[in-house]
Amino acid sequence: MNAQSELKHDPITLEIIQSSLTAITDEMFATMRKTAMSSIIYEVLDFGVALFDRDGNLASSGSGIPAFVGMLEPGVKMIIGKFGPNDIHAGDVFMTNMPHFGGVSHLNDVVLIVPVVVDGNVIAWLANKAHWADVGGSFPGSISADALDIYQEGLQIPEVRIIDKGNINQALLDVILQNSRVPETTRGDFWAGVSSTRAGESRVKALSEKYGADTLVYAMADYIALGEAQARTALKELPHGIFEANEMQDDGQVLKIAITISDDDFLIDLRGNPKQNNNALNSSYDATYSDAQMIFAGVAMAQGIVNAGTFRPLTLLTDKGSLFDAEYPAAMSVYYEVSMVVFDLMWKALAPAMPERLPAGHYGSICGTFIGGPHPENGSVQSIVEPQLGGWGACSDRDGVSALYTGFHGDTFNCPAEITEQRNGLMVDKLALTTEQGGEGEFIGGKGLNLDYRVIEDNWWMSMAYSRSEIGPWGLDGGQEGTLNYVIVRKANGEETRYSSVTALELNKGDVISVYTATGGGYGDPADRPKDQVLEDIRNGYVTAKRAQKVYGVSA
Repeated sequence: MNAQSELKHDPITLEIIQSSLTAITDEMFATMRKTAMSSIIYEVLDFGVALFDRDGNLASSGSGIPAFVGMLEPGVKMIIGKFGPNDIHAGDVFMTNMPHFGGVSHLNDVVLIVPVVVDGNVIAWLANKAHWADVGGSFPGSISADALDIYQEGLQIPEVRIIDKGNINQALLDVILQNSRVPETTRGDFWAGVSSTRAGESRVKALSEKYGADTLVYAMADYIALGEAQARTALKELPHGIFEANEMQDDGQVLKIAITISDDDFLIDLRGNPKQNNNALNSSYDATYSDAQMIFAGVAMAQGIVNAGTFRPLTLLTDKGSLFDAEYPAAMSVYYEVSMVVFDLMWKALAPAMPERLPAGHYGSICGTFIGGPHPENGSVQSIVEPQLGGWGACSDRDGVSALYTGFHGDTFNCPAEITEQRNGLMVDKLALTTEQGGEGEFIGGKGLNLDYRVIEDNWWMSMAYSRSEIGPWGLDGGQEGTLNYVIVRKANGEETRYSSVTALELNKGDVISVYTATGGGYGDPADRPKDQVLEDIRNGYVTAKRAQKVYGVSA
């Protein structure tokens, strides 16, 4: 941008347009929420939308899962690079679900990308990314930590044009639906995504008509430049230096990180970590970079705008072929647990230096719970996806928050019991804060959940893979470690089994899936917690009298 360009566009008009970009993505989000077929989308809000400039740079991030928004930019740029300016037309809709390239996380997260074409020129792009309940593969729900490669995980959709100048490629859509165990739900979620992007397209075109395409293009460039300016100012206010952390994982692997903060750079170094796994516990570079974006935005830009300019000071270093930068055809259906691990590791490295910004460790797992089978009333096949709520770590000046989604999730919610029971065909016997003990300190970690699903029809199944099933969330400054994430399956015959990971476990009528999520880590020496507060914790059921005597030295 130069002085002559700035004189052509008054700042009030630019700000109106820039605010409108946010309104556009908000409308895209609302459209998706109100038209989707599966509860993972319309209740949990496991999707994200965004708007990009003509070159594919993030101009406005919409609501939804932050990691999804962060991964959409490389997806748009893949489409631009593959098709080129002469093969992109008004009315086109592009599609992909490839996690190793194209800005996707795992095959279930399907991306729809739409160009906004005015007078034959692309002036912007819109994208929608949502978790589809089933995309085929060897395992119901298309999810298994035991998958050996991506071929077992479902149908792979490279960057393709699903709608050409407004005309649906029915053959391709038929192939996609035929590979899904829940084709009608898949069909509905596909058209909901198309509707979401079309809603955004019409609004961008209206902006272009009102203010002119050149002004709109300039406003997006100016907004991205503002994002960079804000980020560089915020970077100077962060503690500078090298911040390191390492931690043993449930499987015995030790992961490490070094973060270097200077006036000009926020560098995250993940080199030297283990090679990619021979199962689905792997993450792509794009997914890991999105984790880095979330941490940077969280500590530096909590109140600022977030677009492509925001992340220009951010640098990520990985080893190709590591579990944080896995190469094709590595399995990735449980990538989200690897993302949570690295997100938490970044957090752990920075938290001691930023106590006013970051609490102790939270439950640190998506706790994705995949359950399915015939609906007890009509026999229709159900495929249910539910991430679980858990406890956040204590802060330096207050207790942690109970029953909240991870920092990875953003604007998402749990599925109401009524939807689980009536729409999805399970009974919810219990939804309560966990009574397991841990996370004590001067300030205590927030409580996780105990959620019981009861199966009311035969021939159901469950898959899950939880992190922090053996090692609880870390405390700070003398705070106690939190509790663990796991599932206990109680069979109708009384048999009980504990799981941290399982694939397509057979379930029948009367079996109960009992989910336990972790309490967050504590902050500060438990001896410094006031006696009156400990007694209040006992009355509230946050700590037992026996545990209070042991940890705090307080008798009820």
